[in-house]
Amino acid sequence: MVAIMKSPISLVLLVLSSILPSLAASNGTLFTPEAMLSAPRRGSAIPNAEGTLAIYTSSTYNFTTHKRKYSLSVLDLSNGTSWLFSNSSAVSNALWLGNGTTILWLVSEDDGSSSFNIGDATKPSATPIAAGSVPGAIDGVKVVELANGNFGVAFIGTANPNGTLYNSTAEETPLSSGRMYTRIFVRHWDTYLTPQRNSIWYTTLSGSSNGTYTLGEPVNALNGTGLESPIPPFGGTDNFDIGTAGIVFVAKDPKLNQATTTKSDVYYLPLKTFTESAPAPQIVMTPDLEGASTSPVFSPASPAVAFIRQKGINYESDKQRLLVVPDITKGLEASEFYKSNDGLGSWDRSAGGPAFSADGKTIFIPVEDYARVRLFSVAADPSTKELPSQLTADGGVSDIHPLANGKVLITSSSYVDNSIFTLIDPILAAKSNATQGNTLISANLKNGATYGISRSQISEFYYQGDGDYVVHAWIIKPSFFQENTTYPLMFYVHGGPQGATEDVWSTRWNMMVWAEQGYVVVAFNPTASTGFGQALTDGIQNQWGGRPYNDLVKGWDYIEKNLCYVDTDRAIALGASYGGYMMYWIQGHELGRKFKALFAHDGSFNTLAQYASEELWFMQHDFNGTLWDNFENYERWNPAAHTKNWTTPMLIVHNELDYRLPIAEGLAAFNVLQARGVPSKFLSFPDENHWVLKPENSLVWHKTALDWLNGYVGLPAYSKPVDPIYRATLKNGPWVLSGNGTT
Repeated sequence: MVAIMKSPISLVLLVLSSILPSLAASNGTLFTPEAMLSAPRRGSAIPNAEGTLAIYTSSTYNFTTHKRKYSLSVLDLSNGTSWLFSNSSAVSNALWLGNGTTILWLVSEDDGSSSFNIGDATKPSATPIAAGSVPGAIDGVKVVELANGNFGVAFIGTANPNGTLYNSTAEETPLSSGRMYTRIFVRHWDTYLTPQRNSIWYTTLSGSSNGTYTLGEPVNALNGTGLESPIPPFGGTDNFDIGTAGIVFVAKDPKLNQATTTKSDVYYLPLKTFTESAPAPQIVMTPDLEGASTSPVFSPASPAVAFIRQKGINYESDKQRLLVVPDITKGLEASEFYKSNDGLGSWDRSAGGPAFSADGKTIFIPVEDYARVRLFSVAADPSTKELPSQLTADGGVSDIHPLANGKVLITSSSYVDNSIFTLIDPILAAKSNATQGNTLISANLKNGATYGISRSQISEFYYQGDGDYVVHAWIIKPSFFQENTTYPLMFYVHGGPQGATEDVWSTRWNMMVWAEQGYVVVAFNPTASTGFGQALTDGIQNQWGGRPYNDLVKGWDYIEKNLCYVDTDRAIALGASYGGYMMYWIQGHELGRKFKALFAHDGSFNTLAQYASEELWFMQHDFNGTLWDNFENYERWNPAAHTKNWTTPMLIVHNELDYRLPIAEGLAAFNVLQARGVPSKFLSFPDENHWVLKPENSLVWHKTALDWLNGYVGLPAYSKPVDPIYRATLKNGPWVLSGNGTT
């Protein structure tokens, strides 16, 4: 760490920090990083068949005890009240079993096995009924009631090469630690590949007249097929579904290179009793589409199946198209909604995971739309010409449960609340363009009131981008914002690059936390952003440092000309992943001189090193070819080529388990800064991947970032002078809060 002398500028900033309104340190805000990270985190609300009750999980981390508490609760949908069913951390996968108030849940046992328990949601103190167990860890349990009164059961787990369920507690330690590979992947996201693979099992759950249940012998549905489902690293319950006609699932094409193509297909396993031997998977045909598939789901009223698929074979951010198979027991060809002769589709949005209405006549889909994730509905007929109807306005929908009475229970979040349960009347909502028909059941943080934050702090604007398109940006002000006062600027660039800064809750990049420090946050959705039409998303190809950078330059100009309450002389910029790349790119270009400090989290520093990543299809699409055939494209947008211009103080965070962008990217950038004598700091977590997920690590991340950046714009340091956990992270160099000289 270089020693920093107090320059005239830094002395001015120190004076400013003492005379400015008591932002951040004593502004009275309740919404601090600790508050955000220790807020109860609720899971989705899962309703029973009658739509009267719902179950949900919750976890809460305590920074005093340094422990997490868990709960499974039951919610009365008529009045929003709830009661505790279990506080055991071993309980998971709770779901309703048939009609009424019976629920099923898993218990993780000490020997690595998983037990199936059954009980009454209204009787939490009653002794549960043990139905059986399986000899390993499983997840994603789904059930369907069969004609004989029994239940078909499906779940996911890790399979050994011989097809048995893997149990980590029974694994023997090898004598050699060597790893050998003759094909890719070698590692994926944050894990080195092993001989084990994901798989789906199915069996039956039989009830008796005396109230007992018996779990049948599970069958590995994919054993010997060469298929893997769910698809690593993020596939889960959205990769398969169960119905009375069997199981549908998605899996990548095993004949293709897994690292250079995204192609995955939908497969059908016809089952009647769920006791038969595994049938050969049948592939669903999708004419003209050969990209990634996801979210297959049965209709509750028929053997119809809906799912999502992309067109391109190596483009992970291609448009997601909605498809349906009318009766999968009679035919395996799917039909695409809004198909057009030009191949683009007549609806310029990407569909999310579908859900059928109870009568099977309507499909509900979450859709990224103008920096929200809104709920839409469409007739379950692929020949329809009527575009989907919007059912919600603000926030981001994360889970959908259509009810028997025609309404829909959704789980969502927003900038100001991390968990919102809402009942949607789809007819009224569609007629009113989502201004009516939304009934709030429960808002976990009382829509921000718990922490003194509100939607009144949030606004947005559009401006002309670097071409014939407009760019969207959010403005988030502090809760203590006052007219005729100026505030420092936080200039945020999202990752992806095909992604968006949306009206959703985040514990990694929470815009409200930053605003409550005393910043005016401006968060951009430039070229490559999703939810504004596929053309804007696709515009990033071979333009990494081109159009998006120019969009941001124009965004800076807009702020200077239009936001009089923003002090652009006290501006900082930050971003992660592609946003981290953009910080490195900005550092080497003119826009970088506008900022007092920069912060790059797990960004790409050297585009010529992209082949150290794992999902090679990503860069081969975005850089318009391979490294050996299109070297100049990788070279053109390389931040490392502009390091001679690096002068702006910079914080870098890069984690050791990040195999998407290996740690060498962050280390190389930090080495450049240190060698050039630029004030800089490096933070790394050996147990975190592309994201920082563990609460204690996340708190250190926030303290480090806020201390560093606040010091450059005249805001007080966030951390306290006596903080042994925080200070113990320093391994080399003097203790420096911010490169402006504060210690």
